[in-house]
Amino acid sequence: MTPQLKNLLILLGSIVVLLLLIILLFSGGSPFRRVLSIFLEDSGSPENGDRMVNSSRRRGASGEQTQKSTSEPIVVMATLIRKSDDRVRVIESTGQVRLEDEYYELVFMTRKGHKLKIECSAEAYDKIPFNQQGSLTYKRNMLVKFKYYEDTILN
Repeated sequence: MTPQLKNLLILLGSIVVLLLLIILLFSGGSPFRRVLSIFLEDSGSPENGDRMVNSSRRRGASGEQTQKSTSEPIVVMATLIRKSDDRVRVIESTGQVRLEDEYYELVFMTRKGHKLKIECSAEAYDKIPFNQQGSLTYKRNMLVKFKYYEDTILN
């Protein structure tokens, strides 16, 4: 083997080892990358950390938490506390009235004190009574059904 070929193989081998080392150290789940991200984060300063703790305390005190949105239906016991809608009413020159961009939202309070914002149809919006506790079934923030003592309302 000639010295030039030997040097070329050593150079190629070192490049392969260097690339493998870079991949192992800087891949998404590596411990080195996690430690490095702690030092490179901007929120590591004390004043930013205090702000994050205070905002999480405020969020916890008000009962506002992120709402689950999974693909399968979720059933909880809840009470309707607020209704809100957003509709655009269009009146034509002929006197015909039509609604556009209708959006109906119900806000429920669960037994654990969490607020759930659920989108529903106009019929369900009108039928569900206030302060009525019942079994709320929803899927991806859309009402499936609300069942209470006197009636069952489907979306």
